Amino acid sequence: MLATQSFGDATSFPPLVIAHGLFGSGRNWGVVAKRLSDTRQVITVDMRNHGESPWSDTHQYVDMAADLAALELPQFDLIGHSMGGKAAMVLALTHPDRVRRLLVADIAPVAYDHSQSHLIDAMRTVDLSSVERRSDADAQLKATIDEAGVRAFLLQSLDVPGQRWRLNLGALDRDMDDITGWPGTTGRFDRAALFLSGAESDYVSREDRAAITTLFPLARFAELNGAGHWLHADKPREFEATARAFFDADIAGEPS
Repeated sequence: MLATQSFGDATSFPPLVIAHGLFGSGRNWGVVAKRLSDTRQVITVDMRNHGESPWSDTHQYVDMAADLAALELPQFDLIGHSMGGKAAMVLALTHPDRVRRLLVADIAPVAYDHSQSHLIDAMRTVDLSSVERRSDADAQLKATIDEAGVRAFLLQSLDVPGQRWRLNLGALDRDMDDITGWPGTTGRFDRAALFLSGAESDYVSREDRAAITTLFPLARFAELNGAGHWLHADKPREFEATARAFFDADIAGEPS
């Protein structure tokens, strides 16, 4: 079972599940989850091979979707970002009865060519036996990763006292082509879906909309100005407001 963290109490509103992206964890979504939990229960998950969830030899989307399906919730609203967005889409296509409304954050059901194995290589170069503080690991990562924000993001998955990464680097590296790819899942999700992108990100193009609407015929599209791929971190209040409006629309009696 996936490791989860719950925010807020169950209410008449459907519970909301949040699935994070590659190298992340549920804790990356804590701020957004806490704010959205004022009206409903919000559950953040650690995807397999991430955070406190069990490790597996495989990291395929069909398995990640099955992990989400195993949550003991009859039906829920769902946010998925990047890798988590693809897992969320596969779940919605294969178990449409489980998902009431779907928000996909900055990803499309297409294959990408941006392997992240170089970041795995960088994490593997860190001499964990010499790390006593997070800054020690950051100093080592500087040799291969220039961007301070990327280093900070990766270091959230470092267990400093345990001198270990909370990431199954071997499995993630081995299945990187599958992570950046798309499993070819077919079907249709005939419920409300919002594809929310960062205006400064190139992960979702207008050319991708045909692939999206084939699988998600009720899809809507929106962008957050000033946000990149990590749009929930770049513009947390704007992300929260957009998600709240989308998930609460039909509950409030507005058109779905």
